[in-house]
Amino acid sequence: MKYVIIGGVAGGMSAATRLRRLNEEAEIIVLERGPYVSFANCGLPYFIGGVIKERSKLLVQTAEKLYQRFRLDVRTKSEVTRIDREQKKVIIDHNGKSYEETYDVLILSTGARPMRPPIEGIDQADHLFTLRDVPDAEHIVQYLQQHKVDHAVIIGAGFIGIEMAENLAEHGLKVTIVEREHQVLPPLDPEMAIVVEAELKKHGIEVLKGKTVTGFDENGSILVLDDGMRKKTDLTLLSVGVVPESSLAEQAGLALGIRRSISVNDHLQTSDSNIYAIGDAIEVAQTVGGRPAVIPLASPANRQGRMVADILSGMKRSYKGTLGTSIVKAFDLSAAVTGLSEKLLQRFNIPYEALHTSPPDHASYYPGSAQMTLKLLFDPESGKVLGAQAVGKKGVDKTIDVLATAIHGQMTVNDLTELELAYAPPFNSAKAPVNLIGYASANLLDGNVQNVQWNEVDQLVKQGEMLIDVRTEQEYGNGTIQGAVNIPLDDLRERLSEIPKIRDLIVTCQVGLRGYLAARILAQNGYSVKNLDGGYKLYSSVFPEIVK
Repeated sequence: MKYVIIGGVAGGMSAATRLRRLNEEAEIIVLERGPYVSFANCGLPYFIGGVIKERSKLLVQTAEKLYQRFRLDVRTKSEVTRIDREQKKVIIDHNGKSYEETYDVLILSTGARPMRPPIEGIDQADHLFTLRDVPDAEHIVQYLQQHKVDHAVIIGAGFIGIEMAENLAEHGLKVTIVEREHQVLPPLDPEMAIVVEAELKKHGIEVLKGKTVTGFDENGSILVLDDGMRKKTDLTLLSVGVVPESSLAEQAGLALGIRRSISVNDHLQTSDSNIYAIGDAIEVAQTVGGRPAVIPLASPANRQGRMVADILSGMKRSYKGTLGTSIVKAFDLSAAVTGLSEKLLQRFNIPYEALHTSPPDHASYYPGSAQMTLKLLFDPESGKVLGAQAVGKKGVDKTIDVLATAIHGQMTVNDLTELELAYAPPFNSAKAPVNLIGYASANLLDGNVQNVQWNEVDQLVKQGEMLIDVRTEQEYGNGTIQGAVNIPLDDLRERLSEIPKIRDLIVTCQVGLRGYLAARILAQNGYSVKNLDGGYKLYSSVFPEIVK
């Protein structure tokens, strides 16, 4: 068999090396239009920022090493310009010369390209950059070395935008982020993203939300925003997302999916039985709910590459979908997400419950403990886990990884309470963050407590519900939610006579635990009561200007 693979980075090279391990006799050709194959594109922002000091560290393999070890015919600077499905061949341009290569099976791993909106003056902006591959990173590094760059503007506050903001700021630049949405990190829900925004601002990043760049003036030295603001910049990074690199597939008449992605079945096979596709260019099923999605991430691309090689070697495999598990570093914080966000659950009309906790990353009595903010989304009937998000200094990665595994295994919140996770004081708590949010969610599921969300409480208080802050007098004096009265938890039983039973109650504390205890006391004394999910800590992070 003769396999031709278009694209030699994550998915393409995973497919090629796996094919060789399974079939020593196959002819395997990898065609890569760029100068490098198998490079660590997720490390590019850290190369620009100087964290990764040597370019060679980004180059996982070279064409020569791949031939030596795997006998792969890897051809760089070789761009496929056309697919001839009828003749089962591809047309390749190499250094201006065109030639043909036949195939028995063709694998498309063409990736995604940075989005370039039709903004007025964009073609005349001479220090506007995008970041996709090693040459892009090298161009930015060279520009920083050869020009006086004091101020950088990043258009887009997604994962790459945040990573680049941190690395350029660490490089000594003043950095501004312009984001069209009203929050940074749009994959997260707003009350989680606001914590990351505060971290960016703490480190001197200017964050302009709800604003769109409408033009470039003076050869890109001035950005014009939709509200009339004009922002001077010495370097601009365009980081507003990516689009599937599907032009070859489209020209060949292959079926396309959403956002012009390449449509594949669960065997990663396109509408042509001899052509397969993997990676950022394809349409996948989002694991929670099975809806079509385009999820450009390195981990799924690598898994798809391995799987397509297994399938082509006769193994029974099927791709079950992509969760979208992601994590980003923002200075001293990490932010991670898996499954569906609350925004997406609302968009897809999927019923859910949301719950927030603020557990320590390890035993709080052991030095160095740091609190994280954790959010769980689950089905209100079955308790099945639908999504999770976490923001914190430590422990975010392993917590989200456990919850991603739980979603993959179709586990419920009750299952989370039964997970036995590694514990010793330096590493975890006896009740791990995943266990704790499982307990809290199970209480909600079982009807032991009812919750109110951070974005609902103000309206309910205006409508006449009584808000009781059960923290200590000192905590209450340091700041509380407007309209709250203070009855500390330890005094609550003795002061029940002060609370009218004719009013619906909301209780709040710092993070939700004492509020839950208060809600149980009040409910068993005949009161109609709800607990403010996430407590004062979550509410005040979203509305710092209105707490007293």
